[in-house]
Amino acid sequence: MHDDVLDTAVYGELCDATGSEFAVELVTTFLGDATTMLAELKTAVKTGDANGYRRAAHSIKSNAQTFGAGQLAEEAKQMELSDQLDSAAVTELERTFETAAAALQSLINA
Repeated sequence: MHDDVLDTAVYGELCDATGSEFAVELVTTFLGDATTMLAELKTAVKTGDANGYRRAAHSIKSNAQTFGAGQLAEEAKQMELSDQLDSAAVTELERTFETAAAALQSLINA
């Protein structure tokens, strides 16, 4: 279904561990918070805030891993580990997030 964007087995394990309703709440919270985290990345690039950049990338990475969004997690990890504050990477991460968010939304609405 969404296996190219999401590892649905990871989401299934989360549902088993926390219950489906709570897993939906977690996804919904992440989808809302990620918008703020992406804005923090853009601000960090503009202001040269390397710590803020790494912190936001780390948060996105951790959450993406929790929900099985492997590509999103990997891109955020590369940003977290990078010495560069890269606006192009932020733009690419936003695209990847939109794809993962749509898949997660579809999954929780199923």
